[in-house]
Amino acid sequence: MLEPIIGLEVHAELETQSKMFCACPVVDTTQAEPNTAVCPVCAGMPGALPVVNRRAVEYGLRVALALGCEINLASIFARKNYFYPDLPKGYQISQYEQPLARNGRLVISTSQGERVIRIRLVHLEEDTGKLTHVGQAGPAYTLVDLNRAGIPLLEIVTEPDFRTGEEVRGYAQSLRSILRYLGVNSGDLQKGVLRIEPNVSLRPAGQTALGVKVEIKNLNSFRALERGVAYEIQRQSDLLQRGERVRQETVGWDEAREVTFTQRVKEGDEDYHYFPDPDLPPLVIEAAWAEEIRAALPELPAAKSLRFREQYGLNDYDAGLLTAEREVADYFEQAVAAAPEAAPKMVANWITGELFGLLNQAGTSLRECRVPPSALASLVGLVSRGEINQNSAKSVLGEMFTTGQSAESIVASRGLRQVSDTAAIAALVQKALAENPAQVAAYFGGKEAVAQWLFGQVMRAAKGQANPQVVRAELTRQLAERKD
Repeated sequence: MLEPIIGLEVHAELETQSKMFCACPVVDTTQAEPNTAVCPVCAGMPGALPVVNRRAVEYGLRVALALGCEINLASIFARKNYFYPDLPKGYQISQYEQPLARNGRLVISTSQGERVIRIRLVHLEEDTGKLTHVGQAGPAYTLVDLNRAGIPLLEIVTEPDFRTGEEVRGYAQSLRSILRYLGVNSGDLQKGVLRIEPNVSLRPAGQTALGVKVEIKNLNSFRALERGVAYEIQRQSDLLQRGERVRQETVGWDEAREVTFTQRVKEGDEDYHYFPDPDLPPLVIEAAWAEEIRAALPELPAAKSLRFREQYGLNDYDAGLLTAEREVADYFEQAVAAAPEAAPKMVANWITGELFGLLNQAGTSLRECRVPPSALASLVGLVSRGEINQNSAKSVLGEMFTTGQSAESIVASRGLRQVSDTAAIAALVQKALAENPAQVAAYFGGKEAVAQWLFGQVMRAAKGQANPQVVRAELTRQLAERKD
């Protein structure tokens, strides 16, 4: 029996204003004109000298500390030598034997329970340029854009602790959430600012030696990550079952066909000829600065989810959904604070149900939403106090989302306020019973379902604005009186 062994390398572009070793601005490489954010340093011109970006180091420390890593107070930048057209210097400045941090951990939730994933190392490096291949309908050629070259990159490498695609996806989603909470990376896989590359190998169950690993690149979604890993496990299994050899290589992922394809034979560390970069001194970090960064870390998703369960009485699913994104968690807590008469669970339901639905339909983010937490709290308060019913509230939220108006003003202008006056409702019930003697007789003859029909008649007479709970109670009371 073969056992999958999977490790992950995650490359996260750091959201600094300037590049890792020069003053060139960090631009959106999907929008900016090619080669407009380039200088002699990131273009690899002879004699240009790199200078370390302090903010990039700070962001790297944030991540390493959030993952519980041991910080190396002195780390070394090295040259990783290989030739590729998007690497203008002919080497990449990275870290190797003495990285920024080591030995962290991330606990993830899976269908089989919690799993502890060990973090081998966290290190700083620079990104490469970007190649665009042209010529499907004519002569083939490649364009090079160096806007991305030199953007600060944080590499987070795990131990080979994963066994399934589900675990890989769970880790990637958890790590993305942490990076976004820390404010160091947008987590946008589609734009390539977060790149997740699994190394997949198989070995006989019970064996300790690792098998031949294959690295998968070009995965731009969590769905592709999970499916790519599953495909590669099956492909290698089929090879080994036939007595064939797995080749160490880098493969791409064909999203349309859902298969991997060979890109290049995988290099080993010795092929990169690492050596300390002579232009950069050791990166020395003051212990006091590292502790200052640690103290400023925000409450992270796992801790926040636990607090939401304990403080607000939410279940695991709701707490996880509300804390996956920091802006959603903040929105929820602000709404709860502004709606003291409503149960937190009720506020959670309105956010994860109706509001999320409107956001998805409009293709917009919570940050751009025209319904601030206080406005949602006002709407939930109206429902909680029985001033409007659930269906009316959904309609009101839709109008709030589109217009930005308050719930109170929409309810007043549309006459949606719910009638809870017992005398008025008692009169409506009495009228419905008097106008429908046959149905009343049928009810007393044993057809109890007729009570729901009578309820509908009362609600129709009230134009849907009567409080359903008051109507049901009054209907039950008057029917009981007639029976007596």
